[in-house]
Amino acid sequence: MFDDFIRLVREIYQTDKFIPLHEPSFIGREKEYLLDVIDSTFVSSVGAYVDRFEKEIAAYTGAGYTIATVNGTAALHIALLLAGVEAGTEVITQPLTFVATCNAIKYCGAEPVFVDVDRQTLGMSPEHLQDYLEEHAEIREGTAWNRTTGKHIAACLPMHTFGFPADMDGLARVCKPYGIKIVEDAAESLGSFYHGKHTGTMGLLGTLSFNGNKIITTGGGGMILTNDEQLARRAKHLTTTAKIAHQWQFVHDEVGYNYRMPNLNAALGLAQLETLPELIENKRSLAKRYTQWCMEHNMTMLKDPDETRSNAWLNTLILKDKGQRDLFLEETNSQGVMTRPVWEPMHKLPMYVQSSHGGLKNTEWLSNRLVNVPSNVSPSFGNSK
Repeated sequence: MFDDFIRLVREIYQTDKFIPLHEPSFIGREKEYLLDVIDSTFVSSVGAYVDRFEKEIAAYTGAGYTIATVNGTAALHIALLLAGVEAGTEVITQPLTFVATCNAIKYCGAEPVFVDVDRQTLGMSPEHLQDYLEEHAEIREGTAWNRTTGKHIAACLPMHTFGFPADMDGLARVCKPYGIKIVEDAAESLGSFYHGKHTGTMGLLGTLSFNGNKIITTGGGGMILTNDEQLARRAKHLTTTAKIAHQWQFVHDEVGYNYRMPNLNAALGLAQLETLPELIENKRSLAKRYTQWCMEHNMTMLKDPDETRSNAWLNTLILKDKGQRDLFLEETNSQGVMTRPVWEPMHKLPMYVQSSHGGLKNTEWLSNRLVNVPSNVSPSFGNSK
C-alpha cells in the first residue's frame, strides 16, 4: 500500500540499504577540532572549546547567557530548579513529549500536571491551559496554587516538539496573570524560530539537547539558555559542583551537580554548529519534497505553524487513523525504511498514570496518527565541502 512512499525515500537517499530515521552528518571540521582537544589534553570539563561553544550558541540563538551541560535532561533539571521548582510543587507540562521532560520534573521532587496540545503545533495548547487553570487554579499572593491538590504550581514547561515551535505568546498570556514561570523544553528545536525569536529564549529559561539524534550533536550534551544574568551565574555554579573559584583550594558551598559539558564534546558541537545553517536548508528542502508527495497522494504532513520557521528536524506525517498508522509502520520498517510513531503519551506510563491532567483529546488523536519518517540530510549535503 505504501510502496510509493518507500520508493520516494530510496530515491531521495539513493540506496537500497537500510535507511535510518535520523543520523548525524560530519562534513565539517569535527576531526580537526577533536584532535586539537586531544593534543591539548583538556578533554574533560575544563577547556577552551566549552567556552567557545557556549558563546557561539548564544550568538546563534540570541540568548543573553548559555551554560553547557552533559545532556539535555541535566540542563532541564537545573533550569527547573532555578525557576523555583522544588519538592511538593507542580509543573504543568504536556503529555505528548519525550519522557525526559517529566523525569526532570521528578528529579526536583515535583509532580507533572498534563495539559493537552494543539494539533497544529504539537505544543501545549494555550486554550487548554486556560481551561485547566480556570477550573483548578487560584492566586495566592501573586502565585498560582492548585485548589484540587493543594500544591503550588511552580512552572509551566511546554515543549517544541520535533522542532515545531509552540504558541509561546498564547502561553505567556495565560501564565502571566497567575505568576507562573515558563521554562521551555527546546531540546529538539535548535534552529527553530517563533515570530523571529529563537525557541528557548522566550521563557525565564530554556534548554537544548545535542544528543546523537538531534539536528547537531556533541555526542551527549545540552545547554541552558537565559537572559537573566543572576540565573546564569547560579546555573554555572550548580553545574560545576558548586565549587568556589580558587587557584588551588577545593571548597563547595552547597550541593551541586557534576553536569558540565566536557571539552571533547564541545569541540564536536562547535564543528557541527558551523554547518548548521546549510544543514537546515537541506532539511527544509527535504521537507518540501515530502510535502509535495503527500499532496499528490492525499496524505497529510505537519507544516510550520503561522509566523514560525522550524528546523525540520523530524518530518512528521499524520495518518488517517491508528490502523493506517500501524500498517505504514509495518510496511516501511519491514522494507528497511525506518519510521517511528510518537512516544507513548506520558499519562499512560506507569510512573505518571496517577498524575493530574485535563482533557487530552488532541494528545490521544495525535498519538494514534503521527509517524516520523527518515529526516537525514540528503546525499548532496556536504558535496561542495
